[in-house]
This record gives sequence, C-alpha cells and structure tokens, in this order.
Amino acid sequence: VTNVRNRINVVTGHEDAVRILEMNAIGRVEIATDRPIPMDPYSLSRDTGGFLLVDRVTSDTVAAGLTRHAMRRAFNVVPHTYDVDRGARQLLNGHPGKVLWLTGLPGSGKSTIADAAVRKLHALGVHTYVLDGDNVRTGLNKDLGFTPEDRAENVRRVAEVAKLMMDAGVVVLVALVSPYRSDRRAARDIFDGGDFIEVYVDTPVEVCAERDPKGLYAKAAAGNLPNMTGAGQAYEIPEHPDLVLRGEGDLDAAAEQVARAILGE
Repeated sequence: VTNVRNRINVVTGHEDAVRILEMNAIGRVEIATDRPIPMDPYSLSRDTGGFLLVDRVTSDTVAAGLTRHAMRRAFNVVPHTYDVDRGARQLLNGHPGKVLWLTGLPGSGKSTIADAAVRKLHALGVHTYVLDGDNVRTGLNKDLGFTPEDRAENVRRVAEVAKLMMDAGVVVLVALVSPYRSDRRAARDIFDGGDFIEVYVDTPVEVCAERDPKGLYAKAAAGNLPNMTGAGQAYEIPEHPDLVLRGEGDLDAAAEQVARAILGE
C-alpha cells in the first residue's frame, strides 16, 4: 500500500481524509506491485476485480479490496530535448519561470489574490498566467468529479501544465483548493528546488461561508454538495507552506506579498 486516500464511514458513506486505516476500517488506497497483475475494475468483473492481501510470513489475510482502476503510467517514453531551452527563454523574458501554488478553502480568496498579484506583475513586465481551479474544470479537467481520486488527478494535471508553462519562462499562479497534503506534495515533487512556492491562504471557514461568492456553502448546507471541501470533505492544512496569507484581511496586501515572493524580494 503506497498511499491511503481516505476512510469511508460505513453508516453515513462520508469519506474522511486519513493517512492510516485501522483494523476493520474501509477506505480507498493506492497499491503498487513488484510485477504486473492482470485485473479488471470491480464494476466490470467481480471475478477479476477483487483481491486479498496476505501476509507472506504468517499467511494471514490482512485486507480485502475491490479494484477501481489502474494507476496511469507511461512506459517507453523518452523526453526530447531542444536547443532553445528554459534558460534561453528566461533570458529572452528577462525573468525566470516559477510556479506559485495557492491552496485554501473555497471562498478563501485564492483567485482574488492571484488576479491582483498578476496585475502587479504584469505592470512590471513579468510574463504571467493564472491556472484557476474552476477554469481548468471547464476544459482540461471537465471529465473529473470531486472524489478524492478525481481531485488527485485534477492536481496532477494542473501541476504538469504549470511545469510546462514554467519551462516556457512564464510565472504561473495556481489557484486551486487542492485539499490533500499528499496531492500537494506530489505536485511539489515534480519541480526542482525553489521553482515551486506553496502558499496557504488561511481564511476561517466562517468567513468563507459568509463570502460564498459562488453559493457553494449554501448548497452544501442544503445537502446538495456532499463532496464540498470544508463542508462534506476535509481540508488538510499545509504543514510547512512557503508563505501564509491571512485571507480574511486586506487581499490587495496579500497580493503584494505574493508579488514580492515571486520577485524574490
């Protein structure tokens, strides 16, 4: 078991973000094997979609599971290098590419801060782009829902796009709830050193619910959004963010902090 996604409450069906499953608990996990195992999604075949995990020493059964889907992996792919590389593009732009990842509850101010920061940077001649969580779900990620698995894939895709844009010399601001630490850590891991800046927009849930610019908290309170972060699903607060912004205060001042972080001031 390489990753525990969540624990499922068998009474309510609610999914809680956890990193450990206790005995007799039910949850979603990722499993890696040392060799390929032919399996099908359980929804397609009960015979080839279920499995048991057996302790090789005691021969005791330690877990039973149902397969949802295989983890996506690329084989026999060799990246191609080009003469005009990241360094050349940065030299042309006059500044390095970078990714600043804003995470926080819905309504915390991520998009507002990103928008204001980009205006400031654009005025200074910095090439910027905002990858907004709602915007990417209208195109690139419109096939994804809001289950923990889909959220993980949402984060993965956005991180990969952000890396491509950064390699093109662009300063990319990502405004994405990205509620799980493991997903944010996976996003950070594809970047080198200081290329990735994690920013936690720390806004009390009461303030987010009062703002509620998209009416999400009202829908969640009415029971119409069971998978909403902050209401139906947990948000895991960053343990070691590179920057913390107080989202209940002056968002323009927060945007100034973001701009300074990108400029290295």
